[in-house]
Amino acid sequence: MNNRLSEKRMDFAAPPPLDAELEAELVALEAMDDARIDTSDIAEQGDAFWRDAERGRFYRPLKQSTTVRIDADVLHWLKAKGKGYQTRINAILREAMMRDGGKR
Repeated sequence: MNNRLSEKRMDFAAPPPLDAELEAELVALEAMDDARIDTSDIAEQGDAFWRDAERGRFYRPLKQSTTVRIDADVLHWLKAKGKGYQTRINAILREAMMRDGGKR
């Protein structure tokens, strides 16, 4: 028996089209006044519930192996800080991406 989890990749920049029924439901909800939307099946969550929440705690991006040409002095600087230089490269690039308005 194969117990491996399946992996499904989705291009969030180009999601698959919605079927007509779901699209009609979303259009109707968007047009509806917020007070008319039935949220009775959603439990109330007070401030105490959210106090210790962490944004992105369970987010684990898929890693992709690549080759990048980096100036020797930059690579030396990254490696001089010890183990984990590839993680530091990723963090620096992610910070730049988010500053630039990029999405995950």
